[in-house]
Amino acid sequence: MEIYLEALKQGFLGTLGWTWKSILFQVPWYSNYFWGLILISLLVWGLEIFFPWRKNQSVFRKDFWLDAFYMFFNFFIFSIVISGVYKALEVFFGQVGINAKSIAFIDTSSLPNWAQLLVFFILLDFVQWFTHICLHKFPALWQFHKIHHSVKEMGFAAHLRYHWMENILYKPLKTFGVMLLGGFEPEQAYLVHFAAIAIGHLNHANIKLTYGPLKYIFNNPVMHLYHHSYVLPEGRFGVNFGISLSLWDYIFGTQHIPEDSGTIQLGFPGEESVPKNFWGQLLYGFRKK
Repeated sequence: MEIYLEALKQGFLGTLGWTWKSILFQVPWYSNYFWGLILISLLVWGLEIFFPWRKNQSVFRKDFWLDAFYMFFNFFIFSIVISGVYKALEVFFGQVGINAKSIAFIDTSSLPNWAQLLVFFILLDFVQWFTHICLHKFPALWQFHKIHHSVKEMGFAAHLRYHWMENILYKPLKTFGVMLLGGFEPEQAYLVHFAAIAIGHLNHANIKLTYGPLKYIFNNPVMHLYHHSYVLPEGRFGVNFGISLSLWDYIFGTQHIPEDSGTIQLGFPGEESVPKNFWGQLLYGFRKK
């Protein structure tokens, strides 16, 4: 038991210390996700201000500050709280003989750096796309994902408005994806992580972007807006599940972009059951319906 308690302690204190050092600029710039998140957020917000898609939408749109808080809660605060648990699980799996090498599917260590990054990016994005579908398909998971879909006016910060249980679901699956690569993250993996933040922010931003023919590869604000549509095509539980890449939706036929006015109603039937404040949303999904 002591080894697990020590792992809990080290995981918590390690993440807390790293976050504090990041705030003080005491970590390498390429691993400073605290200020990196702020910089990307300001840049995308600036695009929203100067090139708004929905011109009648306020710069400080509905729930702007709630979503801004969610960015830091999900990206840092909750990560600090839960990091000890992940560390303890790592110890447990190691003791029962489960490690990255035992389930490795692809060995990328011998590939060129650019190929390592590409495989890493594509595999992790597919894992997240599949997880995203599960969040919509299974009622128990959808209860938590409703928090993200309670956004009524889309803006960059809505990217990270999601229930903390989604961290519990996504993190192990993303780790599993890394384990399929032999537990190996490319040396420049920070490029993938920062790109994912930027693409996610842009997908939720009040900007009209499609990337031309690249729309069949990369997710974009026009495509993702329809993921948040109140009205879905008949018989479908969701559309446009892509995270960074749209190609999975085009390959598996889950894409749906009927028009690009940007004026559709957002949300979902029954959204009135979702609390409007953070503390209410924190416990949403566990309460008896």
